[in-house]
Amino acid sequence: MFSLVLAIISLLYTTVGQAGGTAFLALMAFAALPSTEMRPTALGLNIVVATYATWVFNRNKVVDWIMLRPLLLSSMPAAFAGGLMVLGEDIYKTLTGVVILLAGAVMIVRRGGADRICENPIWGTVGIGAAIGLVSGLTGVGGGVFLAPTLIALNWASPKQSAALSPPFILANSTIGFVGALLAGQFPSSYFWLYAVAALGGAVAGTMIGLKWMSQTTARFILVAVLFVAGIQLVCA
Repeated sequence: MFSLVLAIISLLYTTVGQAGGTAFLALMAFAALPSTEMRPTALGLNIVVATYATWVFNRNKVVDWIMLRPLLLSSMPAAFAGGLMVLGEDIYKTLTGVVILLAGAVMIVRRGGADRICENPIWGTVGIGAAIGLVSGLTGVGGGVFLAPTLIALNWASPKQSAALSPPFILANSTIGFVGALLAGQFPSSYFWLYAVAALGGAVAGTMIGLKWMSQTTARFILVAVLFVAGIQLVCA
């Protein structure tokens, strides 16, 4: 049952370019997995899902690599630093949940803007990348769940564009954060490979849905929904 729910989560999140780290963490908290296993397991699952999604989006030539480069340049070192830090369990869950809820609130308040994309300044891109990278390494969510609403709120990308930017961003930050977590003495669940197969299956279906049938409005609606569900789950876990 746990693996089935993981697959469903992966499907829902990948329709909007997310790997599902937030809901993976919430599910693991509900299943009472040891707190020391939650972050590395979520980061590992992010890597599996985001690798596939990145490959598909890149093959369809929808990833804006020029915009992504400065984000990764600053986010990856910050994610590594965050991965080396180990927060207390209560602080860890509360911090992650609150930030996700705030991200969802920003998307609700910010109306329209999908057709009026503004030029993004390099200093702003680098600063946002570093901040998201640090939080990503600390929490294990990969960063896409923070990146997408931020880009949309600032009018730097449309919902569909942010969905294409998120997987490679998640992949890079999850990989470097995973290395940091390992060095900090945290290791994924012994059932990780079973979970990974389930998550990958969901990602295959979700990415196809997101590319072929997802409209800008639908993408925004689903992203807001999953942000609030995941945030509430983590705060209440």
